[in-house]
Amino acid sequence: MRHNFGAGPCILPQEVFKQASRAVLDFKDGLSILEISHRTPEFEGVVEEAGRLVKELLNVPEGYSVLFLQGGASLQFAMVPMNLLPDGKTASYLDSGVWANKAIKEVATFGKANVVASSKDANYTFIPKDFAIPDDSAYFHCTSNNTIYGTEMFFLPETKVPVVCDMSSDIMSRVIDVSKYDLIYAGAQKNIGPAGLTVVIVKDEILGKSGRKIPSMLDYKVHIEGGSMYNTPPVFSIYVAMLNLRWLKSKGGVAEIEKENIAKANALYAEIDRNPLFKGTCAVEDRSRMNVCFVMNNPELEKPFLKFAEENGIEGIKGHRSVGGFRASMYNALPITSVHTLIELMQVFAEKHQ
Repeated sequence: MRHNFGAGPCILPQEVFKQASRAVLDFKDGLSILEISHRTPEFEGVVEEAGRLVKELLNVPEGYSVLFLQGGASLQFAMVPMNLLPDGKTASYLDSGVWANKAIKEVATFGKANVVASSKDANYTFIPKDFAIPDDSAYFHCTSNNTIYGTEMFFLPETKVPVVCDMSSDIMSRVIDVSKYDLIYAGAQKNIGPAGLTVVIVKDEILGKSGRKIPSMLDYKVHIEGGSMYNTPPVFSIYVAMLNLRWLKSKGGVAEIEKENIAKANALYAEIDRNPLFKGTCAVEDRSRMNVCFVMNNPELEKPFLKFAEENGIEGIKGHRSVGGFRASMYNALPITSVHTLIELMQVFAEKHQ
C-alpha cells in the first residue's frame, strides 16, 4: 500500500475514485461523463448539486454566488483586481508566501498593491500579525494556507474593507465564517476535487464597481448570469468534486473532518518535536494542518530517510526546494493510519541512526 502525502493534485477517497470510474464508462444510458453534453438536464443537475453542497458544507449566507471556473488560483490573481480594483486605486495584500507574492505582482496591471506586512525576509516561516489595513483600500487580500512553507492563517484581521482570500489548500478542511469574507477562491485540487476546476464564492454586492470594461470570460457577473456555464465547463472535474463533497457530507461535514485533521496534524507534529532527528521549520503557532514541513538536524540523513520512507510505502514527502527537507501534506482524504505509518518509520529510522 502506498501512503500519498503529495502536495497536489491530492489524494481523494477511494469510493470517489470508484464512482468516478464507473461514470467514465457509463454516466447515463451507456454514455460516458467525458462525452455527455454540459447542456443536458443530467449535467445541469450535477452543477446545481455541487453548488448546493458548497453552500451547505460552508454554511454560505444569502447574497453570495458559488462559481465553478477554470484557470486555477493563478487566474484569480488577475481576475480579483480586474473585477474589484478601480483604476488608480490601491488594494492591500498580506505577503505570506510564494502564491501571495504572485498575486501581488498581478495587481500592477490594474492599480497599486499595498503590502501591509511580509514574512519574506524570514523565508515565510511565520504569518505576519501586527499590521494595519488602510480604510481606503479597495480590498484586503490574504492567503489562508501556504503549501510550500507549511504555515496556516488561523485569524482574520478586523477591517472595514472587503476581504478576499485564496483558500486553495485548506478550504473544506476547517470551519470558517464565510460572512467575514467577500470573495473566496480555491483551486479544487487539494480538498475539493481534481485539477482543472476553480471554486469561487463571491458576495454579489461587491461586483460591478470597478469602472472598467472587463472581458466576458474574466467577469464574475457574466459567470454568475451564466450559471458557471458561460463556456464549456470542466465537466469531469465538477462531477468528481460533487462526488467528493457528497463524501465529505456523509462523514459529518466540515466540523467533523476538522477534528480528524487536527488529530492527524497533532500526531505528526508531536513526533517531529519528540524525535531528536527531526525539527519543524516554521513558527509553532502558525503550523499548517494541511502541509507539515520539517527537516533533519543532520542534513546528511535526509536522503537516506527519504529513500527509507519511499521503500516502505510513503509517497510525496520530499520538501519543496525553497525549504528542503520534507513536506507531508495531509488533506481531508488521507487516513490517520497513513500518518501513523509515517510516524513509525520516523521512529524506526531514529533508532538506527542515533
